[in-house]
Parts: sequence; structure tokens; C-alpha cells
Amino acid sequence: MIAYVRHTRERASYLKEDVYHLVDDLKLGHVAFTIDSQITVVPITIWRVGEFLYFHCANKGRMQKHLESGREVCVSFAECTEWVMAKSAYHHSANYRSAVLFCRGERVIDEDEFDAAFKVIINQIESDRWNEVRTPNKIERKATALMKLTIDEGSFKSRTGEPSEEEEDLSLPVWHGTLPVCPFHDIEK
Repeated sequence: MIAYVRHTRERASYLKEDVYHLVDDLKLGHVAFTIDSQITVVPITIWRVGEFLYFHCANKGRMQKHLESGREVCVSFAECTEWVMAKSAYHHSANYRSAVLFCRGERVIDEDEFDAAFKVIINQIESDRWNEVRTPNKIERKATALMKLTIDEGSFKSRTGEPSEEEEDLSLPVWHGTLPVCPFHDIEK
């Protein structure tokens, strides 16, 4: 499944499980596709059931039509957990996990599979919530295209740890280490 990574090979993983953990943790990806030479990227809730990814979109929308025509989409996930602060500007970095996946998909028509896929995401967000909510009605099912993606290939990369420093920079009187990533609104102005 995982394709060759040309740069920063030491940060690459070729294990499906690493991709699966990232998708399961984030549930927010970006789907990219091209129609008539126009590149479109859409942030969207994406979840995993077994080896398949699922997302829902507008029935008869561009993404649905694109996938049902047999064309590929590119799905990316990225999470930054820490800023890596070094003694030199060049060695500043981030601790992260990311995946880029190339997928083909189909629309889920079967009502049992439709409900089972939505049950997974609803219960991942809050345990046993599916048993408390109303299931999709006919109007909602007609308006929604649930898409099932098969991962053709992809890559996973991550970085953890402290800054990489040049020996001659270690004596500089500058703090170095990691800072947790915080939402922009928490930063003092």
C-alpha cells in the first residue's frame, strides 16, 4: 500500500497501521481532485472502517461524480503536535504525523452498509451514541452520497524529538527544545 518516499526516508513508515492510527485520531482530511484542469481541495470528515475510508458529500456533487467515473483522488492528513525550537533558524522544525493517500472510490448504495459506516463515525465521536440518535431518513439518504475509498498507495511520515543542532551552535545563549502547538487564539498578542 505505501509508496516510496524520496526525501527524509528516516521519517517514513511503510506500515498501514501508522496510516490507520492517524486517520482514526484525526478524522479530518483534505480530498484533492482535478476536473477540467482545475485542482480542488476540500477539507472533510473522513473515517476508517477496516481497510476502507469513508466520507459523505452532496449527492450528485463534483466529488461523487469524479469518484464514480473511476478517477483517483488524493487524500492528505496532517497533525503538528510540537514546534521544535533550535539554536539556528535553519534547524527549526515541527514534530508531526502526516499521510498522503491515493484512492479510488465508489458510492455506498446498500442501506445496511450505509448505516454501519455512519454508526462507526458516530460511535467513535461519542461511545454508543448511534443507539440514541435517529438514523438517516429517506430524504437524508437521497441528499447524501456516502463514498467508500480504497487506498491504492500512499506515504506516511512523522517526526518526534528534540532539535538537531550543529556542534558550534550549542554554546549560543539561546533556549532550544520543543513547544506544544496551541490554538492561535491562545497566543498572547
